Amino acid sequence: MSVRVALLEQRLRAALAPSELQIIDDSAAHAGHAGARSGGGHFNLLIVSDTFVGQSRLQRHRLVYQAVGDLMEHEIHALSIRALAPDEL
Repeated sequence: MSVRVALLEQRLRAALAPSELQIIDDSAAHAGHAGARSGGGHFNLLIVSDTFVGQSRLQRHRLVYQAVGDLMEHEIHALSIRALAPDEL
């Protein structure tokens, strides 16, 4: 597990207590891309949490960004988010 993935996982588990969390690092597929050159990674995220019950898609994404937003400055260039409540699996 890369340091970036571990950091994302730590932040998301602490903030949202997910029952399921999958983080896929797609950075290698974006070699040569402007974001890759600046050092930021590309990630796909699946997160399932009771916190998302009754929340809109926008609200869920905001909660994720509250947990990892500061990482968007250098560690993350692109983050694809699939945020679900447990009954939506």
